[in-house]
Amino acid sequence: MRKERGFSLIELLIVVAIILIIAAIAIPNLISAKIAADDGSAVGSLRTIITAQIAYASAFPAVGYAPTVAALGPAAATGCTTPSSANACLIDWVVSHATTAATAKSGYYFAIGVVTTNGANVGYTVGAAPAAFNRTGVRGFCSNEDGVLRYTPTLNGPPVTTDGACAAYDALR
Repeated sequence: MRKERGFSLIELLIVVAIILIIAAIAIPNLISAKIAADDGSAVGSLRTIITAQIAYASAFPAVGYAPTVAALGPAAATGCTTPSSANACLIDWVVSHATTAATAKSGYYFAIGVVTTNGANVGYTVGAAPAAFNRTGVRGFCSNEDGVLRYTPTLNGPPVTTDGACAAYDALR
């Protein structure tokens, strides 16, 4: 009688157990890598918004800084035809409409608060917050007209849009 070749049930269970152990080690690292990538994307988007705010204030001096993130982008996803103070076309559609957790860009959403004097926006604070805390990010970011990016190591809530709260954050290095 010939002996059948193949794997025994014990051998298969050992292989499955090894795969599960490796997955248990790798998955948290993958989540950490995704959070780090989302943080990097949020910082890049904030830098884009800061640059757009400077261009907006130059293009519309009577208004000053843009009052909302949406005002920096196009009116429609199809693009921009005529820039205006309501839709300046300085940033893309995805960033300009990432203003809620439901419409977040790369796990973060953005908001702007302005300081108004004599009808013109003379100051602003832009903030970014993770759409799903501990899944898409853990840090909150902000900046104001000085252009310094700041962060807080834990932000579980809406983006910071006031200068005083942003000033309490650590400068991003």
